Amino acid sequence: RRLDHAIVGLLGVYDDVTETRRAQEEMLLASMVYESSSEAMMVTDADGNIITINPAFTKMTGYALEEVVGKSPRVLRSGQHDQAFYEAMWHSINSTGGWQGEVLDKRKNGDIYPKWLTINTAFNPDGTPHRRVALFSDISEQKKSEKLIWRQANLDTLTGLPNRRMFHANLAQEIRKAHRGNQQLALLYIDLDQFKEINDALGHDKGDLLLVEAARRLKSCVRDSDTVARLGGDEFTIILSPLEGGTRGTDRIAQAILKRMTAPFTLGEEMAYVSASIGVTLYPDDATQLEPLLKNADQAMYASKKQGRNRYSYFTKAMDEAAHARLRTNQDLRVALAENQFWIAYQPIVTLASGRTHKAEALIRWQHPTRGLVGPNEFIPIAEETGIIIDIGNWVFQEAATQLERWRNAHAPDFQISVNKSPAQFLNSGTVTQDWLHLMRDMSFPRAGIVIEITEGLLLHAAPIVAEKLMKFRDEGMDIAIDDFGTGYSSLAYLTKFDIDYLKIDQAFVRNLAHSGKDRALCEAIIVMAHKLGIKVIAEGVETAEQRDLLLASGCDYGQGYFFSRPIAAADFEHFMGWADKA
Repeated sequence: RRLDHAIVGLLGVYDDVTETRRAQEEMLLASMVYESSSEAMMVTDADGNIITINPAFTKMTGYALEEVVGKSPRVLRSGQHDQAFYEAMWHSINSTGGWQGEVLDKRKNGDIYPKWLTINTAFNPDGTPHRRVALFSDISEQKKSEKLIWRQANLDTLTGLPNRRMFHANLAQEIRKAHRGNQQLALLYIDLDQFKEINDALGHDKGDLLLVEAARRLKSCVRDSDTVARLGGDEFTIILSPLEGGTRGTDRIAQAILKRMTAPFTLGEEMAYVSASIGVTLYPDDATQLEPLLKNADQAMYASKKQGRNRYSYFTKAMDEAAHARLRTNQDLRVALAENQFWIAYQPIVTLASGRTHKAEALIRWQHPTRGLVGPNEFIPIAEETGIIIDIGNWVFQEAATQLERWRNAHAPDFQISVNKSPAQFLNSGTVTQDWLHLMRDMSFPRAGIVIEITEGLLLHAAPIVAEKLMKFRDEGMDIAIDDFGTGYSSLAYLTKFDIDYLKIDQAFVRNLAHSGKDRALCEAIIVMAHKLGIKVIAEGVETAEQRDLLLASGCDYGQGYFFSRPIAAADFEHFMGWADKA
């Protein structure tokens, strides 16, 4: 029994020592964690007075223990939160014993920083608070990363404006607000005119400078509460919400935008000029959903482009019908070439002095299987927008070159055919196989028999690819003609720079020759100037003998128009020339 008691006593002493050591180790471990933790810790008594802090607290806030002990944690407050914020925090602490969340606090040096704060309470046996322990970490870098990610997701990196994603979110929100408040909003769709040409001519760096300045000008035209966004490229949108003053308010802002955009842009050492085409649609008058509103604004903007640019247009139901017609035309164009629906008409170009014809212009015609003859003015702009013009233009070139070779061999060795080359084809940066210069390698037509017709506006931009292709056509022995001369903005210096062979006076000037002294004087001036530069002149749209005689008296070289002949099929052209009788 005595031995048993000894063993029991020994075991009891052993157990007591073990528990004591375990408690000491736990306290040591807790002390190590407390001292070495990167997370700031603060302990207060039940009344909220600071008892102790750890080194991370000092490092994060700048306060040493002796500076805060016995004080309230309010010493850290930044003043960025209102009383309701702290009341909600203490309600949670008093009811559950804890709280956690993001807080803006102030360091000793006055810097305000975000931190993630967790507060827990240690209770007495009777359930009353004994100590409160606050743990917090500086989340400044995390917030910076989050802000960067948010900016990348929602803002355009170049201009700082809302991007397409944020614009859609904002528009959806404004639609809901307008619906609840029974209010109007206006959506403006803005496209910069001539931006692509400036980008091609001056480079993307200068183009970026222009876009940044354009964004600044747009923001200056609207209220702070309105949304200005960049959808991409040179396309911008504006949400005017709520719309005050009805369409009068929209008119005022649209007019201000047009005025601001036509002011010159200083791009480093370069000066550039653009304008804006604006489409406007209204909620709820035109549509009540996001996608229809966007579609309407885009259609209205397209109408502004069609009407001459540098203007704004309101959406109408007729625009929607026209858009559907363009869509059908675009779809039909994609099969027209494969199904041989195109054909070439030839319009004589007559030497005014002799009445001889040894030139013609090749003009495409589209014989639609259900719609009949579709005019070029209807389908060429759509073909240019969609890029189908590349394939169509190549087909026209091949057909005209083949016809030229046949006529020169059989009837007139000096005959020439003019072929129009769209600006979209000139500026196309696709594969070499999509260009006429490549097509000519496998064709045996006489190069001197082809005249390449380009628009006057194409020379304005003088993009390197334009100059390069023009020079290559000249090197091949082809002539160059400027179509619709007098309607564009090109500098006369380009006429000598690019070694132009023919100027074609636009029919708008020829039409009023007999009734307008100004138009007659302008035609005479163009003819004299061209001849001084060694350039021949072709007058388009000649419809009467009086017009022909006035042009001849002014020294014009050639005439083209209904007075001589409409554009006609190749077989009819041969009859016109008298070749069919000789065949």
